[in-house]
Amino acid sequence: MSLVELIARADARGLAGSGLACLDRCVPLLDGDDEILRPLWATLADDAPPGPGWARELERARGALAGPDASGEDEAVLLARRMLAAAPAECSGAGIRTWADACSVASLRIHRLLDPAGDAAGEDLRRQDGAEPPSPLVAAELRRQLTVLNALTGHGPAGLRRALEISTEGRRVLRAVVSRRARGRA
Repeated sequence: MSLVELIARADARGLAGSGLACLDRCVPLLDGDDEILRPLWATLADDAPPGPGWARELERARGALAGPDASGEDEAVLLARRMLAAAPAECSGAGIRTWADACSVASLRIHRLLDPAGDAAGEDLRRQDGAEPPSPLVAAELRRQLTVLNALTGHGPAGLRRALEISTEGRRVLRAVVSRRARGRA
């Protein structure tokens, strides 16, 4: 099943987890601590649909990851900031689906921008048929997104552990890329 189809079929928890995983993998761009989004993940672990805890922890994360104004930041950082800013306070309905889809696209774009082997000028990879294969960093991000959605679909809270593991792995990879990129600019 394609990424677009998985997002279309996901429930609120799966959508919130998918969007959160994309954001979590991009935390190195926001100079965030690896544990900064852990409380948001915890709100998805209950058997009940995510409730007021999501909104409270989202605001806390926004405060902790607030950066300087947008002037001078590169496109990858701006995309990560927009992901966080666009997260809906209510973890249900069309808002969470729109956010999860936007996070997927933004995260793929970020990985494309940061991939030294890639071409940053590409379109939405998820919707291209017969297109050139994506660069290694982008292909890995696409696989992570598929794995996260598959883990969350039909597994409820039990799939969150696997989604968090995948997100942590991706965050480590992106942190290394960001570090290498910073050294190259220095």
